[in-house]
Amino acid sequence: MQKLALAGLLIALPFYAPLADDAKNGQPPGWADGIKLSAQVEAGGTYNPSNPDDGKNFGRLFDDKADGFLLNQLLLTAARPMDPAVKGYDYGFKLQGMYGTDARYTHFLHEFQNASTGQNQFDIVEANVQMHTPWFTDGGFDIKAGQYVTLEGAETIDPSTNYLYSHSYIFNFGIPLKHTGVLTTLHATPMLDLYAGVDTGVNTWFGNGDNNDAWAFHGGVGLNLLDGKLTSLATTHIGPENAEDAVRNGLLPPTVHVNSEWRELSDITTTWKVNDKLTLVNDLNWIHDDTLNAGRSANAYGVAQYGVYVLNDMFALVVRGEIFRDADGVFVAQSGNNVDFVRAEEGLPPTSARSVTSGKTTYGALTLGVNIKPALNIPQLSTFLIRPELRYDRSLNGTTPFNDSKDRDMFTAATDIVIAF
Repeated sequence: MQKLALAGLLIALPFYAPLADDAKNGQPPGWADGIKLSAQVEAGGTYNPSNPDDGKNFGRLFDDKADGFLLNQLLLTAARPMDPAVKGYDYGFKLQGMYGTDARYTHFLHEFQNASTGQNQFDIVEANVQMHTPWFTDGGFDIKAGQYVTLEGAETIDPSTNYLYSHSYIFNFGIPLKHTGVLTTLHATPMLDLYAGVDTGVNTWFGNGDNNDAWAFHGGVGLNLLDGKLTSLATTHIGPENAEDAVRNGLLPPTVHVNSEWRELSDITTTWKVNDKLTLVNDLNWIHDDTLNAGRSANAYGVAQYGVYVLNDMFALVVRGEIFRDADGVFVAQSGNNVDFVRAEEGLPPTSARSVTSGKTTYGALTLGVNIKPALNIPQLSTFLIRPELRYDRSLNGTTPFNDSKDRDMFTAATDIVIAF
């Protein structure tokens, strides 16, 4: 009942607030005209010529199946984006649900988590209300409350905003995915945005949807330079993230006090639009956890560099090179079945013997891809995108994480299709 009540509140609040504001200021109604309904489908497949017995591509989450196709996402969205041209008060909301294989890794704890244990699952990606105010500066002050995606990283859950089908090590293991809380944005100047908020933690929810009893901070600094051609977003998420059940189940020592032991996930994403053809994106990442390494501290850090070159209206070439160092061997892992990733967040032991890490490893990966946007001239389609890619992963320090924990490297070929209405 608590979840249903909050969901109803999140949907209802945007409708009350602007109507009251319009009436107060004598503005004509029209807020509802900005509500948008959309649907998006992503399906893809990955071929691993080594044919691992466990059927898994180690180090991958969303494209973890070694051979065959996945319905990654059926994404349904109802949203009323805030109008950036409004100088006074404006109100918006976003409600987004997902069905598909990606939902195995995006769940808020105990929110539709156990509705299905199969390959395809359902998840609420976002459910929030938003308000823009003219407070403090000429650019104003924004407030977002509810469930929302993280500020961090160069890649997103929404595949249409990514350059490649497969995800980087940073996206999979170096950043949060979603939060429940309040996030504010101060548009200090046209070049400077300041972010600050509090939330329940990484991929968590209120009540039994949180794996501990502590709150966390999420915020950062955004720069908008060269008339928008150069942007940089430096963000961090800081707070206790380990589960109380991890201590109860012996996964962490009894000396660990989960509500006072912190995890910091920090990221800097810089995008430079060099010209109309070439875009460069750099993603820097660092993680520290006070106790995740059997009661001792754990660290990981990495960099991913993207280059995107637009050949014409139909084709763009993409390259991503990355290095990710899991210095204590606890962050990069494989989920052997459909539920163990979320079980790990809960502090529960895995149910599959193939839910494994690979020890202290430095991972390198090179991915080459093509974005193909056929000119279909179908007004109902806002996106039609095909993304074939070739990827090579390698342990740079001699460990053997790949292909049933036997190989030092792994080659994959993949493609996906994204269609939005």
